[in-house]
This record gives sequence, C-alpha cells and structure tokens, in this order.
Amino acid sequence: MVNRAAQRRARAEEADALLYLLLGKACDALGVPTEGVALVAVGGYGREELSPYSDLDVMLVHAEGYPRVDELAAQIWYPLWDSRTKLDHSVRTLAEARQAAADDVRVALGLLDARHVAGDSHLTLQLRSVLMADWRRTARTRLPALAQACRDRATSVGELAHLAEPDLKEAYGGLRDAVVLRSLVASWLVDVPHPVVERARLDLLDIRDELHNVAGRSTDRLVADLAGEVAAGLGLDGRDELLRHVYATGRTLAHVCDVSWRRVESLMTRPPRSRRRQRTGGPLLLALDDGVGQHEGEVVLMPDARPERDAVLGLRAAAVAADRELVLSPAVCGRLARSAMALPEPWPGEARRLLCALLGAGSGLLEVWEALDQAGYISRILPEWDTVRFRPPQSAVHRFTVDRHLLETCVEASKMVRDVRRPDLLLVSALLHDLGKAVDGDHSVTGAVIAGTVARRIGFTDADADTIALLVRQHLMLAQVATRRDLDDPMTVDLVVGIVRTTETLDLLEALTYADARAAGPAAASPWRMRLVGELCRRVRGELSGGGEGMWTDAPPVPVPTLHQVVGIGRLGVSVADHHGDLRINVAVPDQVGTLSTVAAVLAVERLAVRSAVITSVEGLGISQWTVAGSLPDPVRLRDRLAVALRDSTDLVRRLAARDSSAVKHRLDSRVDLLPGASETATVLQVRAHDRPGLLYDVTAAIAFTGADIRSAHVSTLGAECVDVFYLTDPQGAPLDEEDARTTAKTILDRLTS
Repeated sequence: MVNRAAQRRARAEEADALLYLLLGKACDALGVPTEGVALVAVGGYGREELSPYSDLDVMLVHAEGYPRVDELAAQIWYPLWDSRTKLDHSVRTLAEARQAAADDVRVALGLLDARHVAGDSHLTLQLRSVLMADWRRTARTRLPALAQACRDRATSVGELAHLAEPDLKEAYGGLRDAVVLRSLVASWLVDVPHPVVERARLDLLDIRDELHNVAGRSTDRLVADLAGEVAAGLGLDGRDELLRHVYATGRTLAHVCDVSWRRVESLMTRPPRSRRRQRTGGPLLLALDDGVGQHEGEVVLMPDARPERDAVLGLRAAAVAADRELVLSPAVCGRLARSAMALPEPWPGEARRLLCALLGAGSGLLEVWEALDQAGYISRILPEWDTVRFRPPQSAVHRFTVDRHLLETCVEASKMVRDVRRPDLLLVSALLHDLGKAVDGDHSVTGAVIAGTVARRIGFTDADADTIALLVRQHLMLAQVATRRDLDDPMTVDLVVGIVRTTETLDLLEALTYADARAAGPAAASPWRMRLVGELCRRVRGELSGGGEGMWTDAPPVPVPTLHQVVGIGRLGVSVADHHGDLRINVAVPDQVGTLSTVAAVLAVERLAVRSAVITSVEGLGISQWTVAGSLPDPVRLRDRLAVALRDSTDLVRRLAARDSSAVKHRLDSRVDLLPGASETATVLQVRAHDRPGLLYDVTAAIAFTGADIRSAHVSTLGAECVDVFYLTDPQGAPLDEEDARTTAKTILDRLTS
C-alpha cells in the first residue's frame, strides 16, 4: 500500500533541502550573515503536507536592519521561478509578520503552522512564540470573524458531504476546516477529538494527492471526469464508492466543526461562572416541553426524562430544537441512539405530529437531523434512510447527495405549508420522494411503494398513505407534462386531471414539484420551467373546481359531546378522557362573546398544546371538544381555573404573555383568508400560522374584540402548522357584512404579526 503521508513529507524535505542550499548560496554571494534571517515554511508546506502540485508557501523573516534583504530574497526566489516551482512568498520582519497576522485571519492561520527551514533558527522560534501568544491573547475577539468567514465559505462553496463535485479544500468539512480546527485548539478555548480529525484530514490529503496525479496539475475540485481514475488510484470501486468516502469524511469534519463552533460561541457569550450563579442561583435549565429543556443554548433532556420509557421523547426534543433553531445536545443525541424506547408500529399520533413539526421547521431541520443521524438515531426511526445516506446524485441537475436533497426539499416545502390543506402529507412526501433511488428501476415507481409502507408504519391512514404514495409516484409528472406537452391541447389537462382527481391532491403535488426543483438547483427550478408548471396547474385547477382555490365549500361535521358529559354545577363543566392515546377534553361554558378565548388561554397556561378542536353552540352553551398533548390534567382543577378566568382573566392573560414572550419567532407571515361562498349562513374565515403557545387564544380574542360571534370553529394542527377555520356571525346570527368581515380578518392578522 502506498504511504502517501510519507510521500508528502518527502516532497517537503526535498523543498527544504533546496531552500537551505539557495539561502546559503545567496548569503555567500552577497556577503551577508545567516544570523538574523530565516526561511520559514508556512501553511500546508509548514505542516509538511505537499501534494504533487502544491505551491511552496515560504516567508523570509529578517531582523530589523538586516543588510541587502531585498537582493537576498531575489537570489532565492528567481531560481525557484526559473524551475517553474509555484511559489507563494513574502519578506517580513518579526513586527511585520505579527501585523500581517493581526490584519488577516487567514494569514494568522497559516503562520500558526510556521516551521523552520533554513537560517537563524532562534529567529524562527521567536516568530512562532510571539505569533502563538498573540493568537491565544486575541482569540476571543478574532474568532467571531473567523466563524463568519467559515459560514460565508460554506454558503458560497457548499458542504463537502453533499456536493456532486466537491471541493476538497474550500467546501465546508474540507481541508480548510481541518486547519480551522487546529487554530481553535491552539486558542486553548476548546479541544477536539484528535484521532477522528486526524484520520479524516489524512484521508482527504490522500484523495487530493491522487487527484493531482490524475489531473496533472494543482486542483482541489473532484470533478466527475476525473473521479473514476482517482478512485482506481486509491483502490476504490468506482466514482460512487469514492464519493461516499469523501462525503463520510467531510461529514465527520463538518460535525466536529459544528460542535466546536457552538462551544466557542457558548464560551464567548455567556457571563463568567461566578456572575451566572450570582444571577440565577445556579445553572439555568429552562423547561421547553414535556421532558425537554434548554441549557446554555442547547436543547437537553430534563433530569426526570426517561427516553427508555418515552418512545416519542427523541422526536419531541428534535422538533423543539429545530423549531427554535437551537442546538440539540450531542450527549442527548447519543443517549437517544443508545437507549430510546422503540416506537410502536404504527406510530402514535403524537410521534407522527412531532415528525411533521421537525420536517416543517425550515432550515432548523438540517443541523438537528444531521446531529441525530451522526449519532445513529435516524437509522432507528427510519431504517430506509441508510440506503440513501451519502448516495451521490446521478444527474448534473442536482447539487446535493440524495439524502441532503431530501432534507433540502423539506426546507423548501416548509415555505409552502400555508398553501396546502394537508401540510403533513406534503412534508412527509418531501422527505420520502427519492428513497427509490437506492433501488433498481424507475425511482418514482419503486419509491412510491417504499413511501406507502413508511407512511403506514408512521401512523397515517390507508387513504393518507395512498396519497403520499401517489405524490411520490408522480413527483416528476407536472414538470414533465408542462415542458413536453401542448398546454392548449385539452388532452394534456385531462391527463393530469385523471391522475390527481382532486384539487387538494393537485395543490400538494404542485408544492412538492416546486420544492423538489428548488432543492435540486437552478437548472431544475428555472423560471421558464416553473412558469409552465404554474400555468398547467392553473388550467387543471380550473377543470377540477371551476377556478376555485381548493378551499372548503361546506362546514365539516362537528362532533358535539353529549351535554351530560360536560355540564356541571352552574352550567360550567369539564371532563377529561384518554381516547386512543390522545387526551380529549370536553368543555361547556355559557355561550357568550369571548368565552372561547378564555378556554383557549386556560389550556395554554396549563401547558396543554391544542392539536385539534371542534366548537359549537347548543342550547345557550358553548360546547367544545379539544384534543391536546401534555400531561393528563385534573378536570376539577381545570374547571376551577376556568371559573376564575371567566370572572377575571387579568392574571391569566399576564401569565400567557410571559410564556409567549419566550416562544419561537414566526418564520412565515401568518395568513388570514376570508372564504367567500363557503357558507350561506355564516362568514367563513381561515387562519394559517406557525403553532405556538397561546396562538388560539390570540385568534379568538381578536375575534371577540370585533364583536363577532363564533358559531363554530374547526382547529387543526398539522406538524408545526395550524389551520383554523371559524364560522362567524353578527349578534343577530347573520353573516358579517363585507366591511365587518374584512375588519375582523385584519384585526386577527394584526394581532398575530404584532
């Protein structure tokens, strides 16, 4: 086996010998001493990591007042240029070197690897000592700029673990970041798992060496045309195996970088330990959800949490971390992977909801999913993920590996959850739509079978699982028909109508098409393609619904709890029951404007998250049935709290405001739509918003403020998104007039966005 590390050292030693000879000859020719001047290797040359076509990064360091230094430098550099050696050179005093490092963090990183080559070794030792001391002294002020530079580079170049043609040096998780990790360790602020980092770094260097040999030049980009030969030179079975190795290595380095930067940020932003204890009386642990808390910027498990007994705890922690864009503690990820209780099949409704909340969290999904995947938790809950992890893209249209493309599709789909009636189906379809690429055959066909199986396992009904399978089977259809068929031919529209059959399915498929294309890259999501898809969908929608937008046209049935179940003394009653694993709360209150918002506020303060609700009026009572998540409440306590709140809600509102102040900021603007034609006897209003504590209270309180009466309400939380429909009337029981309806919608929107 070729020892490439030894070859890199040999190249460096050969360059050292040449520079040693050139400095000696130049000093002799000019009659100047070797004391007070030194040739110093920096950067990769300083680390003795020269690939076949690497540049020599050399600095001529000299004492103040050293004679004829410019002539000396010329006599060293020109022979190298004549031999066509690629040279990155500089001439500096010790003070100038320190200033260059202070002015440019990349120069500073290169100088941290300074190594003596020839001349005055005491000068090199002094240089190394002062530069290292400067770095440690100024690290706290300089690391934010370095962190920003790393983020900018990741944005512009991409991540090594997910690129079709990765840049081994500049991509995030590449050789540049291995150097950054060395600088973080040198700052004495954090440490890293050295064996893991060193193995990954040496693997990337070996790949770059062979890439240089195959290309016959200096390059860091592993392009498709060269990948096969590079793989053969490394003893790997083809391009795909090479890319999987690169992706796994880059993913390892990126994960270490993520953890290291989070630790640095935590160290730099929190107050000293003594001040923290003085302020809080001890380490601050903030409860976020059942069994889940926050400590120093990380989502952790509460002391009494038991993942081995709570099957949905892992998904709950992940959803909270992604939604709030917080770090999911690496220790928590490891604990979940090792000891989390297996989810039953099919999954309970709460697990399915939490998965959808995680998938709908936007960009917060990416880091949380990666942390869980690194630890092995994703393989436990979704074994099919193993088949696409690190799978290279087979089309030049795609920017990412298959696994990362699926997550990016979820991120794009999360931006459109307000445009479809079933965002949970959209998000799960986005996650699953390319799983078929791990199986021979048409990936849409094979993927539909896999998606249907997974959907049933995670608890979707047969009808919903069939819809997910249809979306996966047809996820390329709209783009293909729009770009390959005549949109003016009625048969084109009839073809799509025959496949989707309903406006709701068309809305989902259109959103999935857009998300898939945008996640793939600019070529797939060109304005021309997207315009054609949009025009096709407009015509199909018109054929399906006469130009409608897929809104509700009739009030859904309202299950009304039997009155004797809920009515207690004084016509106020509460009952609590466990219904197939869900908590059901039935409430009866006097039917008057504002009582619904009071009930919603009581449930929010009791930390009961509303998943669905149906509300109606019967014989002068407001009857409501709520499906909630949380600990089983005491119905007597709930009734007593509700009785107090109905008399005076001041304290309740204050407590709810305190809870809401720490809630996640809205990522998407809330939407409030009037649905004309949905009912002849009421004004129908639809609210779509990101779920948060007290959301339903805010909506119903805003409605109460306008004086409108809620005849019935239909509340649904799908993943992290709420879709609430209200049937409103005026005090006489008639639909609101047009102006009052618009005023009510605006009042709700203002309250949600203020």
